[in-house]
Amino acid sequence: MKKRVGLIFGGRSGEHEVSLKSAATIAASLDLEKFEIFPIFISRAGKWYGPIEVERISQIKWEEVTDREVILPPRQGGEVLSAQDGHLITTLDYVFPIVHGTNGEDGILQGFLEMLGIPYVGAGVAGSAVGMDKLLMREILAYHQIPQTKFIGLRRHELEQDLADCLKRCEDALAYPMFIKPANGGSSVGISKAVNKEELSKALAVAARYDRKIIVEQGVNAREIELSVLGNWDNLQVARPGEIIAGNDFYDYEAKYISQESVTKIPADLEAELVEKLQQQALKVYEVLDCEGFARVDFFVEKDTKEIYLNEINTLPGFTSISMYPKMWEADGLPIQELLTKLLDLAQQRFEDRQRMAVE
Repeated sequence: MKKRVGLIFGGRSGEHEVSLKSAATIAASLDLEKFEIFPIFISRAGKWYGPIEVERISQIKWEEVTDREVILPPRQGGEVLSAQDGHLITTLDYVFPIVHGTNGEDGILQGFLEMLGIPYVGAGVAGSAVGMDKLLMREILAYHQIPQTKFIGLRRHELEQDLADCLKRCEDALAYPMFIKPANGGSSVGISKAVNKEELSKALAVAARYDRKIIVEQGVNAREIELSVLGNWDNLQVARPGEIIAGNDFYDYEAKYISQESVTKIPADLEAELVEKLQQQALKVYEVLDCEGFARVDFFVEKDTKEIYLNEINTLPGFTSISMYPKMWEADGLPIQELLTKLLDLAQQRFEDRQRMAVE
């Protein structure tokens, strides 16, 4: 019998539209001889609807499906109930959560799926939460001596209480250019580059719109190199790296999803020794942060010295038409349909391993 996959997408973050695109690609690429899809859409208001027709995923409008509101009760079994009268609509065998950003890849949705007692794709609660929070991630990886660019962390209330002091702290610790980011976020939403104090002040205000924690990073003259990692705790695999050549001043949201000028090179043109170092570092980051299933690990390679610096990890990488994660595996001989099947197999492996835990 075919296994039923609950494909959860949408969500309340600034990456809502990216999630819709990822979900559409997954729905179109899943092996339908092995699986059937039950798409579940989370609106910007946080309501859950399903099933959604596959062909409507990328353009779904919540007001068109209000009669399909569903509830996933937090109990074992993977049940999906009607919100109208509570009748059982279907039972899920797996969940593929492709809700990017806050409330999706930060451990919150993963914790809920743990309560459902159902295999799900991607990192667990701890790996998702730490991978999403750039400040926590960097502090943990610094302990493990992973090379990173200089950075400092700020809080929104500090900006509101004494902006001048925050600006001074940034300038005392870092040199321009600086990159300012919401600590919890993805798809380059809310990220700015600053080359002077005025731009820094504006960039901090932008980042504070998206999170209460802000990270300010030292800019470097570097190439942007990304690696795809696949696996749970054994037999981890890492694909050959790819390179992003941004069409804008840096790889912001517009450069990723709107501009036609950005270029990707897969595999990246790198010396074999450097490729090996990047792959080893990517695996170390993946293991230190307790990742499972899959992740994309991003690095900077300084153009003159070829020094490697961690940029970030993405524990729920995109599956849009331009997303690097599936493209790097495809270049290594693993097409997207087989990759998706592998991810569901890894979800089942982790679920079975967790079932071994004593409960008395």
